[in-house]
Amino acid sequence: MQRKTVVKIVIGIAIFYVGLVVLFESSLGYFQPEAGNTVVITTFDSDGTAHRRVVSLLTSDEQLYVAVNHWPRAWYRRLRENPSMRMERDDVDSDYTAVIVEGPEYDRVQADNPTGIVFRILTGFPPRYFVRLDPR
Repeated sequence: MQRKTVVKIVIGIAIFYVGLVVLFESSLGYFQPEAGNTVVITTFDSDGTAHRRVVSLLTSDEQLYVAVNHWPRAWYRRLRENPSMRMERDDVDSDYTAVIVEGPEYDRVQADNPTGIVFRILTGFPPRYFVRLDPR
């Protein structure tokens, strides 16, 4: 096989993969599926505008967490600027303070809540962060 052909094949595979990740992430953002351990969180802009997002609720050491598992993460940036948030769970709204998790706590939460390789492939291997939800 000629070098040009190999390069074209590799570029084609890369474009296909990026398209697959964009399609998967876009469909999750658009449909925001609610099933299993999902909850609805509300984050707030600096001007107080509320934004709702469906996320998966995780636990570790009897604490509640949400994971930042995807490339689209405006809700996470809002939490970093304003850690006050609301969570709707089983038709009950509760207020929380979001705490960014680091160090040994991050390692523990990651070990307690691993992601599978198929999920990582479909999401394009984004960096993963955790947010602890402290009741207010």
